[in-house]
Amino acid sequence: MRHRAIVAVTLLSVSVIGVSTIGLAFSSELPPTTYVLWWLFLVLVPLVLACFVMVGWTWPAMASVVYGTIGLALDLSTLAPLVGGLHESGLKVVLSLFSGCANFLLIVFGGRAFWSALEGRRPPESRPPSPPSPSSS
Repeated sequence: MRHRAIVAVTLLSVSVIGVSTIGLAFSSELPPTTYVLWWLFLVLVPLVLACFVMVGWTWPAMASVVYGTIGLALDLSTLAPLVGGLHESGLKVVLSLFSGCANFLLIVFGGRAFWSALEGRRPPESRPPSPPSPSSS
């Protein structure tokens, strides 16, 4: 699968950005279940997808596109109030920008990896017809 390394590195970078986001930008008063769910979504899901991408399976590339789409939507919804001036946090803006760029790359290269994997699975070409046998003339 072409683009496999790019998708895996992008997933790992999304996971690192997720650890940074949880450690630097989240409130310490979060309920434990919310904290665990954010760890699952921001850190563990990209790590598991990166492992499956490196194994060479086809479906994790499309799952990465879905994950990147959801992540980009969350990044844009986080940036809107921050840029609009409703909240003052330069760190959250920077983390959301990095995460948004990584999620966009995940969408692009995950889609390319998925399509290139599908191109390799085409059925064999049909053979040309056999020439007429000399005995039939």
